[in-house]
Amino acid sequence: MSLLKLGIPKGSLEGATVELFRKAGFVINISSRSYFPAIDDPEIECMLIRAQEMARYVEDGVLDAGLTGYDWVIENDADVVTVADLVYAKQSFGKVRWVLAVPEASPVQSVKDLEGKIIATELVGATKKYLAQNGVSAKVEFSWGATEVKPPVLADAIVEVTETGSSLRANKLRIVETVMESNTQLIANTGAWNDPWKRRKLEDIRMLLDGAIAALGKVGLMLNVRRNDLAAVLNVLPALKNPTVSPLSDGEWLAVNTILDESTVRNIIPRLKAAGAQGIVEYPLNKIVM
Repeated sequence: MSLLKLGIPKGSLEGATVELFRKAGFVINISSRSYFPAIDDPEIECMLIRAQEMARYVEDGVLDAGLTGYDWVIENDADVVTVADLVYAKQSFGKVRWVLAVPEASPVQSVKDLEGKIIATELVGATKKYLAQNGVSAKVEFSWGATEVKPPVLADAIVEVTETGSSLRANKLRIVETVMESNTQLIANTGAWNDPWKRRKLEDIRMLLDGAIAALGKVGLMLNVRRNDLAAVLNVLPALKNPTVSPLSDGEWLAVNTILDESTVRNIIPRLKAAGAQGIVEYPLNKIVM
């Protein structure tokens, strides 16, 4: 039987990845005693790998595919295929930035001001490339953690990942420039991608993951309404939504089904009721496949 070896990112993305796969239809069970999680698909074998190392193992063919950040693909200079960009504005799948930051009191205003200085970061390779692109020669040191506390004593600047910048501000650091943006990707080994069975399997996984991403933050809403009240009910729903309207056995009544942002439903349901809607049901969504 054909088998796809899939890397699951260990660490900060681990829980969100398992939940995303659950919504996509795959149940992954992770044990604290094993680096080989169980999955309810006999055609997939999972392995827990740090996101920082994922691209290297995928490139080398130890894994057929895996989930990691675009930043670590660039950092490892990995020759891999990007199967899917998994971008969602909330939870652990939003875009993040690697930024150049300095102490608030630092005179540094741009990367050009760091000539001959020391920069601490976990993203050493990409930072060196960024400096080279800007014609700057500086010492880039690998940081094993707690990077924000190193300036100004142990480094003149840092390159660190951030979503909101709040951690940097809490450590009295100021963002100077953005080095790169990153998001979670499903990547594949080039040989695996050229294998017809593995490619088809990966394309199926991509479709299901994209559907799960599309459903995040969305809910379904169905309701019944008299024909005479349909216009008033549709007027309550967001203008860009196209609900499905179907006749019921009683010719005077219609069923309306639509998908909405979960954050808007609490305001919309009372207005729908006032417009004449009845039997309003809100239900969760796992996937939206276009």
